[in-house]
Amino acid sequence: MEETISLKELFETLKKRLLLIVSITLIAAIVSGVVSFFFLTPIYQASTQILVNQKKSDQSMYSPGDVQTNLQLISTYNAIITSPRILDIVAENPDINMTVAQLKSKITVGSEKDSQVVNLSVQDPNAKMAAKIANETAEVFKDEIPKIMNTNVENVSILAKADVSENPAPIKPRPLLNVAIAIVVGLMAGVGLAFLLEYFNNTIKNEQDVEKLLGLPILGVIATIEDQKLEDIKARRAARNTKVRGETLGS
Repeated sequence: MEETISLKELFETLKKRLLLIVSITLIAAIVSGVVSFFFLTPIYQASTQILVNQKKSDQSMYSPGDVQTNLQLISTYNAIITSPRILDIVAENPDINMTVAQLKSKITVGSEKDSQVVNLSVQDPNAKMAAKIANETAEVFKDEIPKIMNTNVENVSILAKADVSENPAPIKPRPLLNVAIAIVVGLMAGVGLAFLLEYFNNTIKNEQDVEKLLGLPILGVIATIEDQKLEDIKARRAARNTKVRGETLGS
């Protein structure tokens, strides 16, 4: 016999397990909030932008071919910025005091599509240190890239230096976002667990379960009478019998 589940049964299951669903959701939100606010280390980001051009020819303006060549070299510049040739010099700065591997793990280099501007971003638990690493890396790259490219690059401009605002905001963690995600995940987990518990619950709960189990049609149902209603029925019946006996004796 094919089993079907109605929307009413689904809502009944959710209603019966509502406390479980709410509890799991609240626990997930509380745990996420506590971890985000008190255990995760805030990470700050500082960014700088670098414009790199090849050595100019005698022409007063760049030709489209020059611009296209610069665009093709952007990926090369991105790799050079995080290479040991650059980071070894950055690591020698006494104010930074990090290894090349540590620096490389903090630096992200990228560029917009069809743009000659290289974006250099640094993430660190210390906002001032992130800005210092970004600026130092950009300066070292500016000094070293002409030597690395055999003097084919002479026009390196730092468009925007990394700086630190008065009240810098960390880019991660984001406690409110984490709590929101935890609420959604907790709600999904609670609903899933509620249906799972209902699926493994083999007890007979109503007449439909009896029909499904035995495969026989239901001919009748004995209604359930609450104790209070039963007492009221007995009291009314006793009063009626007393009245009938009184009328009989009076006649």
